[in-house]
Amino acid sequence: MRRDLAIIALLTMAVGAVYWPVSSFEFLNFDDGGYVRDNWNVRPGLTAKGILWAFTTVHIGNWHPLTWLSHMADCQLFGLWAGGHHLVNVALHAANSVLVYLVLARMTSRPWPSAFVAALFALHPLHVESVAWIAERKDVLSTFFGLLALLAYAWHAERPSRLRYAAVFALLALGLMAKPMLVTLPLVMLLLDYWPLGRLTAVPGSRFGAPGSRFSFPVSRFPIPASRLLSLVLEKLPLLVLAAASSVLTYAAQAEGGAVVPRESCPLDARVANALVAYVLYLSKAFWPSGLAVFYPYKAWPLWQAAATGAFLAAVTALALLAARRRTAPLPDGRGSDTAPYLPVGWFWYLGTLMPVIGLVQVGEQAMADRYTYLPLVGVFVAVTWLAADLTAGWRHRMKILVPLAAAAIAACMMLTWRQVGYWADSETLFRRAADAVPGNYLAYGNLGSALAERGQLEEALLHFQEALRSKPDHSTSRQNVGAILYKQGRFEEAAEHLRAAVRLAPHSGCARANLGAALYRLGRLDEAAYELREALRTDPDNADAHGNLAAVLIVQGRLDGAIAHCREAIRLDPELAAPHNNWGLALMHAGRAEDALPRLYEAVRLDPAYADAHDNLGVCLFRVGRREEAVQHLREAARLAPHVARTRLNLGVALYHMDRNQEAIPELREAVRLDPGQADAYVNLAAAYAGAGRFAEAAQAAKEASALATARGRADLAARIDAQRQLYEAGRPAPRGP
Repeated sequence: MRRDLAIIALLTMAVGAVYWPVSSFEFLNFDDGGYVRDNWNVRPGLTAKGILWAFTTVHIGNWHPLTWLSHMADCQLFGLWAGGHHLVNVALHAANSVLVYLVLARMTSRPWPSAFVAALFALHPLHVESVAWIAERKDVLSTFFGLLALLAYAWHAERPSRLRYAAVFALLALGLMAKPMLVTLPLVMLLLDYWPLGRLTAVPGSRFGAPGSRFSFPVSRFPIPASRLLSLVLEKLPLLVLAAASSVLTYAAQAEGGAVVPRESCPLDARVANALVAYVLYLSKAFWPSGLAVFYPYKAWPLWQAAATGAFLAAVTALALLAARRRTAPLPDGRGSDTAPYLPVGWFWYLGTLMPVIGLVQVGEQAMADRYTYLPLVGVFVAVTWLAADLTAGWRHRMKILVPLAAAAIAACMMLTWRQVGYWADSETLFRRAADAVPGNYLAYGNLGSALAERGQLEEALLHFQEALRSKPDHSTSRQNVGAILYKQGRFEEAAEHLRAAVRLAPHSGCARANLGAALYRLGRLDEAAYELREALRTDPDNADAHGNLAAVLIVQGRLDGAIAHCREAIRLDPELAAPHNNWGLALMHAGRAEDALPRLYEAVRLDPAYADAHDNLGVCLFRVGRREEAVQHLREAARLAPHVARTRLNLGVALYHMDRNQEAIPELREAVRLDPGQADAYVNLAAAYAGAGRFAEAAQAAKEASALATARGRADLAARIDAQRQLYEAGRPAPRGP
């Protein structure tokens, strides 16, 4: 007991030491938003509405209610302190490391090899992704229940009973409700029946207690009785039915969420080749963990490489089976068994538990993922550890050699894991590393660009988005990202081109259509904008951005009640989204209710202080209610945030002109004219500001250009009014100033 407690304490302290830095880490821009930060079903914490949602949603292409409940509990405890969410992952990983030790030690009665396997599990750098990524809560949580299920299965194997079996069933069900990757766990239990539980084979007259085990029926080289195998398979039948139901539900959820890659996009031969190569690459990274990245792009493997890896896997499988039949080294206690059953068990554990995510049914864009090795590598660690222990069984100075080697391996894992953990500090660090580690990593370039864009570094962000496009020209998200930056820079025509291309590549993407609708709105193509936004909402009714942008279109079309309804829905879906508050305020301004609009516009700039449109609209609204100095402050902020948008410069210039600050107004209005030479209003106001400053010749010229624009657009009445003003300027008189 004291030894067990010491091992448990050391495992826990080692995990805490290596992973403690995550307490200061941020949410990432890769799935953390959908799982926690931007998910308003999760953020309020554990509520009746949220719990119902958790059990009925297939959000993000999965049905995993227990994972949702754990995230809700974190929000209840920590709010949006990302460090708290991270530390819960670390605590679960520490618990899993302890459970690996307890499961193996209980089943084999060999504590030191079990402790070494648990240490490798706890400290291997391939497992960092599962622990340091908040969105991978499902990985550590499902493994927690999966390992508890194995521990309960060991308890059941000692003395089978309905109660003990019910515990196994319940724990497996909980694990599947956290992540369905545990669907092969019943087959792992069947492997464990062979070794170390020894339930598959029996020797006549044997004692109940196999070599290296406390369980009935020792492992031997005698043939496995068919009746015993059948009985143990039938014993697993309820678990297999549970796993099958989870598999069907998961496939349906992923298909509904659009995560399953169509067969025509990824044919069977490509998927088989990738699966074979991935099995070998995971092994290579287990023994030499270099070049780790959060994303590995899918690529076509040459036939020779797929064939070579397939041959390698077949050879290892054959060797594992042969080793189970004969092993040359004696057991440590000299009991003389010449089998190594841990080799096929460890190997098939690895192959089997990876099967659901190996890509035969391709879900997502990744070729492989470090997180997929979280539970499968336990099999490899067991096989290698027990083999090393048995091969050195007859060495005189065995412990003097093995202990330093084991310590060195653990120390190396700790150092590599510490370094790998550091890459997960924030989105920029993580995706810079991924882009460096894997050439052509389009997703890494894209997410790095998104991280930079969030910090206002638009030019650098655009470079990374363009690099993502060069790496994968047919990637819809990369097109969207380029379009989004161009939109923020006021380059709406270019933005619309990229966003149209994104929609062609992914016609069912609500996000792409919503962004295209926003760009078309800026270009004044209101009917097209409304169509794209309605299509976006048909595909994704919970797209708060699309509701907000459709509201903006409806405002211009004069459909104010409909606009306000969409604003309300957007705010319901995401109360911290600034645009719907801005648009609601704008709708109220159009309805002549400037005082009522102010609270909405103030809320918009509070939620997003860098929101140029909100500052612009708030400035205009304040000007209308007579709070002119405050209005100019917000209009200046809008012009600072969006210097390339003509409207912001025009509104600031007009406000300054009406405050008789003509010298300040002129540069703003000239810039508005430069940015949008086809806007007659800008020329009219520039002419008035020139005249107010006594620069009548320039005023007359600006008025002349405004009149020509009005005439070209068929606005004869406007042209006549401008000509009347021009005559005043030519006479050296300013035009009457409006209210």
